[in-house]
Amino acid sequence: MTKTRILSLIQEGEGLRIEFKECKRKLPKNVYETVCAFLNRNGGEIVLGVRDDGEIVGVELDKIDSIKKEFVTTVNNSTKISPSFNLSIQQVTVDDKLVLYINVPESSQVHRCNGRYFDRNQDGDFNVSDKNSHLSGLFMNKQLFHTENKIYPHFTMADLRKDILEKARKLAAFQNSEHPWQNMSDLELIKSAKLYGKDTMTNEEGFTLACLLLFGKDDIILDAIPFHKTDLILRKVNLDRYDDRDDVRTNLFDTYTRIMAFGQKHLPDPFYLEDTEQGPQRTSVRDKIVREIASNILIHREYTNGFPAKIIIEQKRIYSENANRPHDHGLIDLNNFSPFPKNPNIARVFKETGMADELGSGVRNLLKYVQIYANGKPQLFDEDVFKLIVPISDFSFGPNEPINEPINEPINEPINLTPEQERLLLEIKKDPKITKPQLEETLGKSRASVTRYIADLRKMGLLEREGSNKTGRWVIIKNK
Repeated sequence: MTKTRILSLIQEGEGLRIEFKECKRKLPKNVYETVCAFLNRNGGEIVLGVRDDGEIVGVELDKIDSIKKEFVTTVNNSTKISPSFNLSIQQVTVDDKLVLYINVPESSQVHRCNGRYFDRNQDGDFNVSDKNSHLSGLFMNKQLFHTENKIYPHFTMADLRKDILEKARKLAAFQNSEHPWQNMSDLELIKSAKLYGKDTMTNEEGFTLACLLLFGKDDIILDAIPFHKTDLILRKVNLDRYDDRDDVRTNLFDTYTRIMAFGQKHLPDPFYLEDTEQGPQRTSVRDKIVREIASNILIHREYTNGFPAKIIIEQKRIYSENANRPHDHGLIDLNNFSPFPKNPNIARVFKETGMADELGSGVRNLLKYVQIYANGKPQLFDEDVFKLIVPISDFSFGPNEPINEPINEPINEPINLTPEQERLLLEIKKDPKITKPQLEETLGKSRASVTRYIADLRKMGLLEREGSNKTGRWVIIKNK
């Protein structure tokens, strides 16, 4: 936010999307009613330290930090604003005076302030809690409106990246050699993907928010939604901060690529053969899981909410959070789950380009591959902040080190192992004192099968037993 923008707002004056509040030493209590009204209507901008007539009075320097802290804490408090909403507050110097600026986007939900519903018109904020027809209209508008369809009429083709459009065209052709995008111009492709529309209230036409997120230049995306980012964090050793981090503020195609690269850098990749129509093929279970996490956090995010999206890789789990417009509310029953499209046009582009599958398949894929990867199940929480938790085994490997190291070389060259033998060695590596009954339970195999796997591995010279059957331990031979 710049001084020029503040002066432009002051010159325009208060209205449907602009509000001034005098705030020299403390926050005015009705600022939260304005936040609520903006969230419920079309969004808006609040400038603190300016009187209703546009006179800049400023905020006292010694109160700046406490005011900012109070505001951020309160808007995230569901007893004040419900559902809570993440907003930031910026400090700007104008004519040697300090003012505070708050950008409030339009929300995908209807909010309350102190238990009351507020809407916005040219005259200010008004309480609509007792106006049933008006309140019903607010809820109806939110239910029918996907914020990815918000129109930005002032952006042009010059604000989009031709290389990303060409990438989408090539990816779609790779999925389908006769894909129609191959023979379309860039604008035709955009319109075909329903990324260009018309605002029925203003009759303005233009690119949608989904289009900007997918194909926009970085500065254009941040102009439309300044808080847009995906935070990728590795936190295994330094639990107070992080071991590695990628702060991603770019289009969804490049964001997807960087999420995949971050997962490949920091997560082990076990050997796994998957039965396919073409026969058994090596499958990266790690990549399958990271792909589903990436597509989920990018397709189903509520982009008009400033809550920072993040993916955190920890010692025993992968954890993701993103702003959300909940549909099911609470922990999702993975065995009785009906998918609900949050951003259907973004989802369609992801599907056409092979970055995601059919709606709902992601949950099935997570269930399948997390079971293989960690013998566990993912957890998905459909709340105002969508949370996804994927368990991972507690390995102490460094970046890019395969999950079956240090047994990788003797296994893969020149000896080829079955997936069951790989998994057995993996369980033994995790717990050298594991018993045969425990291996039977973990692998889901009979005693005869486990005995046969062990006998074969011992014949190969990859496995030995030290000590007695009751108190001894398994030893994996590292240098066959």
